[in-house]
Amino acid sequence: MGTLVIGTIDALDAVVFFGLRGVAPMRIFQGIAAGAIGREQARAGGWGTASLGLFFHYVVAFGIATTYVLASRAIPLLARRPLVCGPLFGVGAYFFMNLVVIPLSRIGPQPFTTGPFINGILIHAIGIGIPIAVIASRCYSSGPSGS
Repeated sequence: MGTLVIGTIDALDAVVFFGLRGVAPMRIFQGIAAGAIGREQARAGGWGTASLGLFFHYVVAFGIATTYVLASRAIPLLARRPLVCGPLFGVGAYFFMNLVVIPLSRIGPQPFTTGPFINGILIHAIGIGIPIAVIASRCYSSGPSGS
């Protein structure tokens, strides 16, 4: 459930934020696919590579959600304080994606730009961190070891 929630919130944010800057949804998701297949191949692939990018987007959302849920099992504070820990985790996920994952992908290092940076921090804190922390908190309290 967390994957669908945070993946969809983040995808909608990207479509709106970059759409207001003239970027079509297909190009947004081709940009994600470019991390695996390169920019030229991603752009040449039409909706096929956009679909691949959307798939990769949800794979990443799954990784983020799974990491938080598993971490909340090992560190109960993450489940007990979702409104504090969630945004911190979300910001950490933003930096991990932008300083480790993307530079190591076929996209490579990206230049700093203020607008996308601010939007990225906010959506990761509020639209990813909080929802996944609340979902993890509910999973923790209803799980076999919770009460």
